[in-house]
Amino acid sequence: MKVVSNFFKLSTLLVMFLFISCSDDDNETVDPPMVETTTIVDLAVDTADLSILVEALTAANLVETLQGDGPFTVFAPTNEAFAAFLTTNNFSSLSDIPDDILTQVLLNHVVSGTNLSTNLSTGYVSSLSTAGAGGRNLSMYINTNSGVIINGVATVITPDVEADNGVVHIVNSVIGLPNIVDHAVANGSLTSLVSALTADGNTTFTDLLSSTDTDFTVFAPVDTAFSAFTNPNDNDINAVLSYHVIPGTAAFSDDLMNMYVTTAATNADGDNLSQYISTDDGVVINGSSQVALADIVATNGVVHAVSSVIDLPTVTTFAVADATFEPLVAALTEGTPATDFVSILNGEGPFTVFAPTADAFQALLDSNMDWNSVSDIDEALLTSVLQHHVVTPGNVRSSDLTNPGDTSPNTLEGDAITISLPGTGDNIADVTDGSGNTDIGIVVVDVQANNGVIHVLNKVMIPNTSN
Repeated sequence: MKVVSNFFKLSTLLVMFLFISCSDDDNETVDPPMVETTTIVDLAVDTADLSILVEALTAANLVETLQGDGPFTVFAPTNEAFAAFLTTNNFSSLSDIPDDILTQVLLNHVVSGTNLSTNLSTGYVSSLSTAGAGGRNLSMYINTNSGVIINGVATVITPDVEADNGVVHIVNSVIGLPNIVDHAVANGSLTSLVSALTADGNTTFTDLLSSTDTDFTVFAPVDTAFSAFTNPNDNDINAVLSYHVIPGTAAFSDDLMNMYVTTAATNADGDNLSQYISTDDGVVINGSSQVALADIVATNGVVHAVSSVIDLPTVTTFAVADATFEPLVAALTEGTPATDFVSILNGEGPFTVFAPTADAFQALLDSNMDWNSVSDIDEALLTSVLQHHVVTPGNVRSSDLTNPGDTSPNTLEGDAITISLPGTGDNIADVTDGSGNTDIGIVVVDVQANNGVIHVLNKVMIPNTSN
């Protein structure tokens, strides 16, 4: 019995010792086991048909980027795709491609996020390439109507190869850096525009909009817009197409405001036509065409898809589109029903119109306590006043005026006005009306329509009422 008792005591002490020892071990920090991850780069390295892609990523110092957390979606060109790209662009090897171009081309295959093929839909996404105009991220057009096609050039042949930091879709072609023409050709909703631009073998527009000498902003009518356009004024279709192009700038949606811009289209004298952009309710061009999809970013500019074809403007187009001229439009219509000013100013012209602002008309109304609106002004007097703001025939632009000096054109009403350059204060030019008032200024010049030009006044001109 003593032996058993002693054995029991010994066992108890041993258990207590082990318990204490384990308790001490619990206070020590134990490193977790290493978890092996598979990155997008690992997938590419393990795929024999992506070996040139791995070489390119290494040459462009992008391996570490694609080993990062991401997540990324990578459209990975095969070796055959890279070989074709080199041949097409007259490169004998990857080392012949300038480093900056190689980097941007590769980044144009990468999109943020994990986008499985089941999540992709037809539309635009932004790639990681910053080769867009103004350093913006290039747009990438994904078409899922029949498989998955990128920018109209690369088809996904093996989708959804998943990594821990994203997903790889293997494609059969290298996706180049798209210019405006490339984007137009890729988008199936712009086929009518492309057909119009290239009709009868015409390369003028494709050459222009592929140029890298300057940036462009293009308002691109969708197919339904072209089918609805009847060309009511029988304008030359090439002039109409040119009117959708603003050369010299990439005007992104966050750059736009209520403003006039100058297009590539010209009138009979070779003066470039203006376009009025309103941002009061979305983005509307000349009061009629709505931007339906903004900011398709290309290497040489930006495309905004619009809901209707923008016809060449008359002087009344701008009067109606620009809210600044609402009182003028009311005067031309409601205030003078006996005279069809709209038909006159939609005519062949050319006209030079001096258009008073809303504030200028309000000042005229405030000058007579009996006038609450333009309809309260005697129609004969108002008709004479409006005629005093039109010079015809003639498209008199600011460059046609003597500087410094005076110009005295006759108005449609009969009295001459005197335009003096340079203007005083904030005035671009000073104007003396038929009644001898000299406190009138031209504050905006050369709003160019197809049938004339508008200059904006800060005061209504009054003809010589004594004659």
